[in-house]
Amino acid sequence: MALRRGLSGAALQRNRPSRSRLPLAVVISLSLLAPLIFFVGRGIYTIDHTDVTSSSSKQDVDWRERLALQHIKSLLSKEVIDVITATTDDLGPFSLDYFRKSNLSASWKVVGLGTSVENNASSLEPNQMGPAVKQERPGGKQDKYSGGDHSQFIDSPAKLVRRQLREKRRDKRAADLVRQDDEATVKLENAAIERSKSVDSAVLGKYSIWRKENDNENTDSTVRLMRDQMIMARVYASIAKMKNKLDLQQELLARLKESQRSLGEASADSDLHHSAPEKIKAMGQVLSKAKEQLYDCKLVTGKLRAMLQSADEQVRSLKKQSTFLSQLAAKTIPNGIHCLSMRLTIEYYLLPPEKRRFPRSENLENPNLYHYALFSDNVLATSVVVNSTILNAKEPEKHVFHLVTDKLNFGAMNMWFLLNPPGKATIHVENVDEFKWLNSSYCPVLRQLESAAMKAFYFNQGHPSTLSSGSSNLKYRNPKYLSMLNHLRFYLPEVYPKLDKILFLDDDIVVQKDLTGLWSVNLHGKVNGAVETCGESFHRFDKYLNFSNPHIARNFDPNACGWAYGMNIFDLKEWTRRDITGIYHKWQNMNEDRTLWKLGTLPPGLITFYRLTHPIEKSWHVLGLGYNPSIDKSDIENAAVIHYNGNMKPWLELAMTKYRSYWTKYIKYDHPYLRSCNLSE
Repeated sequence: MALRRGLSGAALQRNRPSRSRLPLAVVISLSLLAPLIFFVGRGIYTIDHTDVTSSSSKQDVDWRERLALQHIKSLLSKEVIDVITATTDDLGPFSLDYFRKSNLSASWKVVGLGTSVENNASSLEPNQMGPAVKQERPGGKQDKYSGGDHSQFIDSPAKLVRRQLREKRRDKRAADLVRQDDEATVKLENAAIERSKSVDSAVLGKYSIWRKENDNENTDSTVRLMRDQMIMARVYASIAKMKNKLDLQQELLARLKESQRSLGEASADSDLHHSAPEKIKAMGQVLSKAKEQLYDCKLVTGKLRAMLQSADEQVRSLKKQSTFLSQLAAKTIPNGIHCLSMRLTIEYYLLPPEKRRFPRSENLENPNLYHYALFSDNVLATSVVVNSTILNAKEPEKHVFHLVTDKLNFGAMNMWFLLNPPGKATIHVENVDEFKWLNSSYCPVLRQLESAAMKAFYFNQGHPSTLSSGSSNLKYRNPKYLSMLNHLRFYLPEVYPKLDKILFLDDDIVVQKDLTGLWSVNLHGKVNGAVETCGESFHRFDKYLNFSNPHIARNFDPNACGWAYGMNIFDLKEWTRRDITGIYHKWQNMNEDRTLWKLGTLPPGLITFYRLTHPIEKSWHVLGLGYNPSIDKSDIENAAVIHYNGNMKPWLELAMTKYRSYWTKYIKYDHPYLRSCNLSE
């Protein structure tokens, strides 16, 4: 402002030449000396931070003040000094706020506080604190009074306190953010640790073949390590052959053979040979060498993928073979049972005819007793059914067992029950081959079995669905379906014409309770009383019958509920009235080319007794012990009859151990015939 006022005054003097020269001299002096007076009067000090210390700077400022006062007193009169003082009072004190409010040139800069000034700000007097201003002039020239390249300004104590509070708040906020970030990181780490605990580290950690894991106490950890080494040895041997490193390939193959011999059939570390640790060490050294020379991620990945695909093909092939072998095992009779049958047959035909008869034959046609029908060629299985029924019966003397077998086992079946009579119960054994009325002219199944197409289906090895091909239809081509013992269940009124009701039993069941309550079940005019099995989706009609055939689609509901064969109460009077056997013949004739259903007796049974089956309580008959390992134990123990339907029959080696005891407890393994044939639990 002083500069502007000075210039303005000079301009006025030039425009007004008539005035005196004294005011002009005063204005010129003000314009020259005003900046120096302002800097001295308002306490703005220029400090050179690079050349002098703070004490010398203060002495320099004091010297300049004295020098400026001497020059002013020598140059200006008392009147001029009074004018300058009055002008300063009008403008007010020189401060940084004035520059902030004014349009300060871009060549002026306000330099921040120094560290030493901030630390000592509280001890300074208010008149000693002021802003430092540095002006950068064009061309890099600085004011001649600046002591160096830096200048300082000092705020008031209140501003310093506020600045310090702001900085403290910023520091506190930054610390809070860092703490929150650390807490979030810790939470994520803890969550990751918890998740990792749910993963079996023993499995995940064992597939590194380059180091031996010691943190897992799994008993087969060494076995797994050896198997992994063998896998990688095969991979590197293949790559070595590809890259013509034959020496390394031979070394890998040699170590592979040694590991295979050491591993053998071991499935746990305790089964390993004592030389296994040495073989692992030797194999590890060779693999390390192979890794250094041959490792290529792309090649190794490709080899492992090829091995995986090959293993998958082998698994499928083994599953197919397993299916075939299980079906084959289900069709065979163990040597012990065959031995028993042969020994009993010999003993039977050595008996005189008068000793071959069973007592109480008068009960065979008494409709007031409890009659059972059992068709089987397995002596031991039949004995379990009879024994379990009698032991759990309340009145054994009222139970009559009608047994039918083939001519090969007729003598054995008779001899077993002659030697081991079932208490006071009645036993009668018949030979199916002696039923003269059951011939091909009357029975469609017998007629179809004589056809060339049926013989080719069963016996032609070149047939596309023979056993050797592993067809999914294997179980429907079981030889038992060739036997009339399996189809005789559709001719019960012809076999037992004088009976009103009969309970049909399969030979793979065990009776656990008294069954006489079944004769009191009201069938409501139906022919068959059975347990429904439609709780499982595969026991509905559409799983057994071909609904693409118009005859099946027109007459049956695909969602109709299936039921179980194996324990069925039949009303023979209602059977005869409804001509159930005729219905069976009709549909069996229509299925000569096997387009309505596959072979077996359940599909024609579902058709024959469609809407003629009365459902009974499920606790009467529990199924699945021949294929389902997850049946509830309470269901088994509460069942009146348990059924080993499926391939895992209780008399076979492939039977499920957990269910076998329910069957074996009805066999006396100390029997001399059983011991002589090596039959044991």
